[in-house]
Amino acid sequence: MHDIRLLRENPAAFDAGLARRGLEPLSAGLLALDERSRAIKTELQQGQARRNEASKAIGQAMAQKDMEKAEALKAEVAALKDRLPALEAEDREVGDALTAKLAAIPNLPADDVPLGEDEAQNVEVSRWGTPRNFTFTPQDHADFGPALGLDFEGGAALSGARFTALRGQMARLHRALAQYMLDRQSGENGYEEVNPPLLVRDEALFGTGQLPKFAEDLFQTTDGRWLIPTAEVSLTNLVREQIVPVESLPLRLTALTPCFRSEAGSAGRDTRGFIRQHQFEKVELVAICKPEESEAEHERMCAAAEGILQALGLPYRKMLLCTGDMGFGARKTWDLEVWLPSQQTYREISSVSNCGDFQARRMNARYKPEGEKQTRFLHTLNGSGLAVGRTLVAVLENYQQEDGSVIVPEVLAPYMGGLTRLRPL
Repeated sequence: MHDIRLLRENPAAFDAGLARRGLEPLSAGLLALDERSRAIKTELQQGQARRNEASKAIGQAMAQKDMEKAEALKAEVAALKDRLPALEAEDREVGDALTAKLAAIPNLPADDVPLGEDEAQNVEVSRWGTPRNFTFTPQDHADFGPALGLDFEGGAALSGARFTALRGQMARLHRALAQYMLDRQSGENGYEEVNPPLLVRDEALFGTGQLPKFAEDLFQTTDGRWLIPTAEVSLTNLVREQIVPVESLPLRLTALTPCFRSEAGSAGRDTRGFIRQHQFEKVELVAICKPEESEAEHERMCAAAEGILQALGLPYRKMLLCTGDMGFGARKTWDLEVWLPSQQTYREISSVSNCGDFQARRMNARYKPEGEKQTRFLHTLNGSGLAVGRTLVAVLENYQQEDGSVIVPEVLAPYMGGLTRLRPL
C-alpha cells in the first residue's frame, strides 16, 4: 500500500517510480480521487457541526418565542439529516475506490534496483562454488530419481499433475534437508521458530499482497479460507493491527510449512520433475524491523539463506532482480540460483526481498519510536531459507554417481540415521 500523503507531496517522484516498473503515470487520477474524498469529508464535518449547532438553536428560539426562526432551523436540520447519510455513503464509496486503486499498485523499486523488462536484465552480484566436473554425462533428477524413491506416478495418480510422492530413502533425505534448514535458521541464525496456521483469511493475504491481484494463483477452501502459498503470509501477519514494542525489534521468524500454489501462470514450464509443484515444503524467513534496520536485515537474511547452500556444497549465484522481474510487494530482491548439472544452468532456489513499509501499511503494523508520540509503520522482509524440494533436486543432481546412487552431503549425516548414500532400489 502506498502513502497518499507522500504522493500529494511529490507526485512526480511517484510516477517516476511507476515508470521504472513499466507502468503509466497514475498520480493525477489518484490525487483527483483524494481531493474528492477530502472535499466530501470537509462537507460532512461541516454539515454535522451545523446540524448540532442548529439543533441547539431551535431550543433557544423556542424559549424566545421566535417560532419563525425555530421553524426555519427545523427545516434546516431536516435537510441536513437527509443530506448527511448520502454524504457518508459517498465518503465510503470514494474512500473504498481510492483504497482499491492504491492497493492494486505494486511497490516502488529502490533506487539501486536496475532497470529491466524481465529476468534477462537481472544483474549477477556474485558466485559461490565451482560446478562439478563430471566424468560422465549427468542425468536429470526426473530420470534417475524414480529408482531412488521419487514417485511421480503415485503422486499423479492420487492428485494429478505437479504432485509427487516421496518414498523410503528419498523421503528421509527430504526430511533431513528440511530439519537441517530449520535447525540452522532457528539456532545459528537466531530466527524464532513458529508453527503457523496453513489456512488464512482474506485479510492476511491482502496484508502481504497476494490479494486481490493474485487470487488465481491460490487454492481456496469451501468456507472461504485460503491455503498459504508461503509461510510469509502467516508469519508477517502475526503483527497485523499491532503496535509492536520497539524494544522487541527486530523480530526474526522462521517456519517450515507446506506451501500450496496453483501455478496458474506456469503452464508448460517445468512439467517434468520436482522443481515446480502444487504442494511443496519451504523454510521461510521473515524479519520485521524499524526502517533504518531494513537494509542490514536484508543483507543478514540473504546470508542466512546462502549459508545453507554453502554448507551443502551447492554452487550458486546471487542475482539482483531488475524492476521488471521483482515481485508485487518488493522494493528490492535478491535471487539465489543453484547450479543444476542436467540443465547446465542456474535455477532459482530462494528469493530474499525487502518490502519496506508496503506490507505494514496494508496490515496496519506499527511501532512507536522512543521519545515520540506518533507511531510509524514497520518494515518487513521475507525470504526462502530454503525451498526444500528444489534443494532436494540440487542435491540429487550435484551428488549423483555414475551407478545411479547419490552421496548424502556430510552436514545431513545427523539426520539420516547412518545412511550416507541413496541407492537405486
